[in-house]
Amino acid sequence: MSKIGVVGIGTMGKCILDKLIENGYDVVATDKSSYAKEYIKNKGATLLETPFEIAQETKIIIMSLPTPQVVLTVVGGEDGLCGALTEEHIVVDTSTVAPETSKQAKEMVETKGAQYVDAPILGRPAAVGNWLMPAGGNGDAIEKVTPILRTVAKAVVNVGETGSGNALKLLNQLMFSTINAISSEVMVLAEKVGIDKKTFYESVANSGAATVNGLFCEVGKRIVDDRYQDPTFTVALLCKDAQLGIDMAKSNGITPLIAEYVQMYNLNAKRRHGDEDTSALAKLFKEIYEH
Repeated sequence: MSKIGVVGIGTMGKCILDKLIENGYDVVATDKSSYAKEYIKNKGATLLETPFEIAQETKIIIMSLPTPQVVLTVVGGEDGLCGALTEEHIVVDTSTVAPETSKQAKEMVETKGAQYVDAPILGRPAAVGNWLMPAGGNGDAIEKVTPILRTVAKAVVNVGETGSGNALKLLNQLMFSTINAISSEVMVLAEKVGIDKKTFYESVANSGAATVNGLFCEVGKRIVDDRYQDPTFTVALLCKDAQLGIDMAKSNGITPLIAEYVQMYNLNAKRRHGDEDTSALAKLFKEIYEH
């Protein structure tokens, strides 16, 4: 299992590629982006053109993809993985998608005798190596890929059947959405009530108060510095993840009250600042308060 395939070299895919290479794995990878293709070659991995070719070259395949539709296309579309999968393959999806998407992809993969694990990432890019990955799927398959995933994660946790990994991730993303929103809002409110935003941020971040958390520290610092253009995680992706979480809740007969209210502001920010960092919600709140 020394050769690993990676499909999708975006923000998280790059982290995965880098760590696999650092840990001595022979990596074959593919991505449609010309930038990603150059990145693959510059890192010393083997660039292939399609997911189908990836499945021909290796039995362990890790996907890191942006949307549910892209996941299903990579798995079962033209030149997709399924064209070359066998009972020896395990497909690991680290993408953040709906549990139902994971189940659909699993059904496609299982028609070829292969196994499917959904193992999304809890952690920021800078924390690669210390991520936690909740994994859903066959226990034996999860056990087999765990040593590989431990190159990027401190722990891989079996959380149940296929789709469970993404169910847990989407719950986390709803918390992310809410914490991001209130962190952005209070930074704007601080100046509206006469407190310098840098003073507020540094006082709270260094206080040891129960409100201090990693996301506030990161978002608050970006707002202090007016640094929104080099996103760790974009408003558009936040909207995607939060909506998937809301839809998951509604499919179980529940309307999430706080999350859905926050999503209204997320979507409003997306229209103006979709490609910027999630801290750009502060710009939206500032616009609202000035009218």
